Amino acid sequence: MSHKPFCGGVSVAGIGLRQYKRGTAPMPEQGVLVRAIVDACEDAGFDPADVDGFVAYGDDHNEPVRLMPDLGTRNLLFNAQAWGGGGGGIAAAFGIAAAAIASGQATAVVVFRALVQGNSGRLSAAVMRHFLNDHVIGGGMVAPAQVCALRARRLFEHHKVPLSVAEELVRASYYHGSRNPEATAFGKDLDLDAYRNGRMIAEPFRLFDCSRENDGAGALLLVSTERAKDLRKRPIRVLGVANGASKGWGDLAENDEDYASAGFKPVAQRLWQQTGLGPADVDVIQLYENFSAQGVSSLIDHGFCTYENVAEVVRFENLIAPTGKLPLNTSGGNFAHGFVHGIGTAIEAVRVLRGESANPVPDAKVCLLAGGPGAPTVSSALFGTDDL
Repeated sequence: MSHKPFCGGVSVAGIGLRQYKRGTAPMPEQGVLVRAIVDACEDAGFDPADVDGFVAYGDDHNEPVRLMPDLGTRNLLFNAQAWGGGGGGIAAAFGIAAAAIASGQATAVVVFRALVQGNSGRLSAAVMRHFLNDHVIGGGMVAPAQVCALRARRLFEHHKVPLSVAEELVRASYYHGSRNPEATAFGKDLDLDAYRNGRMIAEPFRLFDCSRENDGAGALLLVSTERAKDLRKRPIRVLGVANGASKGWGDLAENDEDYASAGFKPVAQRLWQQTGLGPADVDVIQLYENFSAQGVSSLIDHGFCTYENVAEVVRFENLIAPTGKLPLNTSGGNFAHGFVHGIGTAIEAVRVLRGESANPVPDAKVCLLAGGPGAPTVSSALFGTDDL
């Protein structure tokens, strides 16, 4: 296994996550976010006032200059946001942050996402406002589940992917979530009868095929790998990031040629080329699952399986830690851990490589973070331990 270093050696040094049932956050969104950023700095043993850069994604409402008074920021050098894509931009935010550090634009950058819906509104409404034009809405598609359901039907009916693989993915997420004290599903194994007979949301999606929103905020502190070695926790390196979209992809007419795809095929190809790694080098996956079928499509796009052999790979026994060959969503993911626009998947990418996950993956060295599938633009990142 060989790889090329990304951005001159940038690592995640600290993580912080605050998560609450929707409508129960104890303070406004900015306050929850500030607390998560302070948590990330405390995790690293780093002074929050020394953070000099911020990057968000998904149209986050928290402008960095408004965070400065509460954090005691001494000097704001860099602030940016991954453009468009909603949850598809989560990995891209790490590429922006790492590039800023590598190029000397900043020295300590926090990647964050906050969502307290009493302040910023329902995420699903924001998604529809940004992703669908009047032509599509006029056809009756007015919710994210409906858009993704059409693509799911293509996956199952045209490509003959068995419906069972979506169930296997959901089961694995709930298996991990039920064993994670921080997860919304802690102590609650998935009831398969409840899953199979759940309320229909948009065919073929039933209730447990869909992520459900939480209030909260997550933050990850990035610094140079050399600087991170002097901090409190083990550095987790950013090995590579790729984002974007291929020709013809997008939301304008919902007629993409590769309609069952989650949009990652060209992005994943660039990620593997950039790092010199491939699917066989990945020890664990943190997969953004907005809907079950899109999670399956993301795995196919990244090269872990094909339409033809997906049922052999996406099996419950293969997806769970510590024994599965392809453990994924070791915190429970967006289905069973909690959904603050996916930031929890990035937090878990760091935890599992540090050996701090509630569902550990022995000797894990490389973790794939895949952003929100099916968005107009998507992104993926590879994280690795410093002893690669």
